[in-house]
Amino acid sequence: MADFDWTRFTVRINVKAPTEKLYWCWATKEGIEFWFLRRSDYKKPDGTLRKSNESVDKGDTWSWWWHGYPDEVVEHGAILDCNDKDFFKFKFGEAGNCSVKIYEEQAENIVELVQDQIPTDDKAKQNWHIGCKTGWTFYMANLKSMLEGGVDLRNKNEQLQNMLNA
Repeated sequence: MADFDWTRFTVRINVKAPTEKLYWCWATKEGIEFWFLRRSDYKKPDGTLRKSNESVDKGDTWSWWWHGYPDEVVEHGAILDCNDKDFFKFKFGEAGNCSVKIYEEQAENIVELVQDQIPTDDKAKQNWHIGCKTGWTFYMANLKSMLEGGVDLRNKNEQLQNMLNA
């Protein structure tokens, strides 16, 4: 595995939803809580909170809380770039950067997430390469499930730990 690139990975999924809806799912508090998070706060550079349905801008910061975890488990990051259409890039705490592209392939909308600049010490390989790739694989499947069928696959029971879906 000497030639394996631990600094990055890519996950892709096809989703039967309009590009605008897919972008909304990432770039608004309302959207990202729909399929991914228990709570999200997006803040403007001046520190004020964005409204629930207001799209983020480059330079905003975020705080994210997951279902299945107490309020003390929170991640922080920043919006590095976005175009209000089909591209969304954010600093994912110490785990590197994530870029989300939405594009058409074979007449289907694809959501592609690339996480890169992942540190390469043993802890980072386990927690942020393997752990994040596992997490993103689940959450991207939940994005598809929520948009195509309305079934939320997330574990919302904080008492159930070490679950694939939380």
